[in-house]
Amino acid sequence: MSRKHHPGEGDELLARLGSLTAQARRHAELQRSQVELALALQRDMLPAELPAIPGFRLAVAYAPACTGLNVGGDWYDAFAMPGGRLGLSIGDVQGHNTEAAALMGQVRVALRALASVAADPGELLARTNDLLLSLGTDLFATCTFMQLDPSTGLLESARAGHLPCVWATADGRSGTSEDDGGPPLGVAAGAEYPVTRYHLTQGGVFVLLTDGVVEGPSLPVEEGLDQIVRLAGIAAVAGLSPDSLAAAVIKGAERVGHDDDAAVLVVRHDDRGMDAVRARAARDPAGPPGPAGPGGRGHP
Repeated sequence: MSRKHHPGEGDELLARLGSLTAQARRHAELQRSQVELALALQRDMLPAELPAIPGFRLAVAYAPACTGLNVGGDWYDAFAMPGGRLGLSIGDVQGHNTEAAALMGQVRVALRALASVAADPGELLARTNDLLLSLGTDLFATCTFMQLDPSTGLLESARAGHLPCVWATADGRSGTSEDDGGPPLGVAAGAEYPVTRYHLTQGGVFVLLTDGVVEGPSLPVEEGLDQIVRLAGIAAVAGLSPDSLAAAVIKGAERVGHDDDAAVLVVRHDDRGMDAVRARAARDPAGPPGPAGPGGRGHP
């Protein structure tokens, strides 16, 4: 039995299809605008330039997610601290939207502001954690903060729920940092963040990264970290520049189709320029304030 078509039924169907198509187009345009806004916020809130430190070279790289709306939460930072020290941070705010990008900017600025009054990276993360909790946001952030003394190569590190760092030496050793760490920022009141100390030797590198670098649909995080360890080891032995290493790390993240944004910060000990640092230290025997807080382990 055939179905009778009423006059105008076809026109009504076409009109409905046109309306749905228009809605889909508007939704796609809104999504694209959100991605573009989050990405613009992300790039504008990252540091425009890196500090110049005699005896050390820095490099950074950032890549937005390969698919979807997953952009907006990762950051890196490097800045001068009192006493000639250098602050290094990398982290990731939960979420992938404009809210995450805005909170990322707040956390990065808070770390800079509190670094001048905190005794060590552990206290710095504890104070930042309290500040984030006071904001009343539902978001949290993972973070690694390192404090470098260029006159000695001493690195003091604390970690808040973040991935371990990768290190390598010019004599062929490499691995991941072994610090215990604490919970992410903005999760638990009164959290403590142990400090671990390392020595960055001549020709050695440290690679700070976010999980978008080492984890993707085709790559478990453990395998991703192993790849970066091998890459950093080759770079340290070969004497590759930090820029080349950072670019190679980000390129690897793109190959695994990472579904999160990815950030990399590389610091390399380059003995060129250390004469000026030693001369300043000789003129000022007291030197910068000594490290405080719990001790640590590790001498890459």
